[in-house]
Order: sequence, then structure tokens, then C-alpha cells
Amino acid sequence: MPEGDTVYRVAHRLDDALRDGVVTRFDLRVPELATADLTGSVVHSVVPRGKHILMRIGDSTLRSHLRMDGAWHLYRPGERWRAPGYTARAIVSTADAEAVGFDVSMLALVPTAQEDTLVAHLGPDPLGADWDLAEAARRLGADRRPIHVALLDQRNVAGFGNEYAAELLFLRGVRPTTPATDVDVTALLELGARTIRANRDRLDRTFTGVAQRGRTTWVYGRAHRTCRRCGALIESGELGADPTEERRTFWCPRCQR
Repeated sequence: MPEGDTVYRVAHRLDDALRDGVVTRFDLRVPELATADLTGSVVHSVVPRGKHILMRIGDSTLRSHLRMDGAWHLYRPGERWRAPGYTARAIVSTADAEAVGFDVSMLALVPTAQEDTLVAHLGPDPLGADWDLAEAARRLGADRRPIHVALLDQRNVAGFGNEYAAELLFLRGVRPTTPATDVDVTALLELGARTIRANRDRLDRTFTGVAQRGRTTWVYGRAHRTCRRCGALIESGELGADPTEERRTFWCPRCQR
């Protein structure tokens, strides 16, 4: 599932292409929204909120989520799509650009005045202008589940995914199974905010400071390989709020005691 920095870049590319344009085509290919038509309305902005993309058009907001396989493509009007048409779920065109959401999910259309009904449950967003470290720490620090699970819960803090959870916990020397109540969550979130902000404008995310392929992570995706810091073998397992939401975890048995 895309991390918050990826969603941030996608939303800003859409905003650059569509902002202030008049909608010439509006097509939502999901049954409950198939009759919606915002043709003739102005695109006011496209903004990220955690892992959600909010497209404000006229008096309405279109919410989408990339989940695991979703993507928004931008085309010139009339340009051939680079993905199969049957996977298109949302099409928003102006005179200058065509945005096509392939396999995007959680599509919803509400009056912008009711936009909070879509995202009010989310915790503070470290990439948002209203980032509230104290509130995020309060929510995360009150969660009794393993810190890896608590950090992925978007109700605690919005935007961090599995890769960030693994890498941030390594950098703080915390085992993924440690209860969040036993972790210095303020320090963890401060590090997380700095890291995701540093990565938001990079095409290639890095946690090590090295952009070279294969050297961008400390532990994520490196099971049974040697730790870059101490040489121990990286271990892996699975954690989740329930069996349907388990994620692969990675940690160093020496550095994360």
C-alpha cells in the first residue's frame, strides 16, 4: 500500500494539472456513483490527507484511495492510456489534462462542506499544514497493541505504512512487538515527521541517506540479510490488528533490543 509521501506527490501532480480547469468529462465507473456528473464545474484543488486524495470540484469533493494497486495517470486530451480501460474507475478531464484513476478504491462523492465525514477519523498527518505532534503522540501512546500495529493504524497517525513502520522502529532501536505504551512515541513521531517530509519530494524514497537501488532501507525487505549497522541477520515475521490485516515486519535482533 502506498506510503503518505507517495500519495502527497500524486495529489500535487493532479493539483498542478487540474487546478482552475473546467471539467469537460466526469466519469465514475462504480455503480453507486455512475450517474454523478460534475461537467462544467471548476476544479478548485487536489489535496492529500494521509493516504486519501481529495479532489475538490465545484461544491463537491471526490475522495479516492490507492490501496495496493491503484494509480492516477495524467494524459493530454486524446492521448492513449497506458493501462487497460476496464481498470479505469474515475476520469476527470479539463481542456488541458485528463486524470484517470486506475484501480483506485474507496471512491466517494460528498458536498465539500461535508468533507470531514470522509477523513475526520484520521489521526494527525505529518505532511499536513495542521500537523499536531502532541495529539498524534497522545493517540499512539494510549494504544496497547504492538507499536508496529499501532503506528499503521491511520486513526492514530495518518500516512505511515509498512515500510515506514519497519524503518522508523529500526532507527529508534525498538522491536515491532513492543507495546506502544512502552515506547517514546514523541521521539518516534518526531523522527517520522522529519523522514517523511525529507522523502516527499524525492522520486526514490530513502531511509539510509543513500539513493542507490538496494541501499535505501535498513531492514525493510531485507530478511535473512546482514544488518548494515551491526552485521546480525535481519529477522522477519507478521503482525496485524487481525489475521486479515497482517503485515510483514522486519527487525535487527541486536539493534532493536
